[in-house]
Amino acid sequence: MAEILEALMVISFGCSWPMNIIKSLRAKTTKGKSLMFLLLIEFGYVCGIISKLVSGNITYVFIFYVLNLLMVGTDIALYFRNLRLDKQRG
Repeated sequence: MAEILEALMVISFGCSWPMNIIKSLRAKTTKGKSLMFLLLIEFGYVCGIISKLVSGNITYVFIFYVLNLLMVGTDIALYFRNLRLDKQRG
């Protein structure tokens, strides 16, 4: 049961990232975004992945941690792209 609840938690977080990525792509600005927030979320997913690896408790939930890590990483990359675009606009 604990594994199912963990999966639901990670999946529910993961559902928001595609929407956030689309928003970042369309907005083309860093206004309203927090790099510190994104980095803290990324750090949390890294810790979750390391926890699974260290404990040897690698189940299907692990893939959701990795997918979320990749999506947050994409949003971080878009943050830097948008920061560059903000600077070009002056």
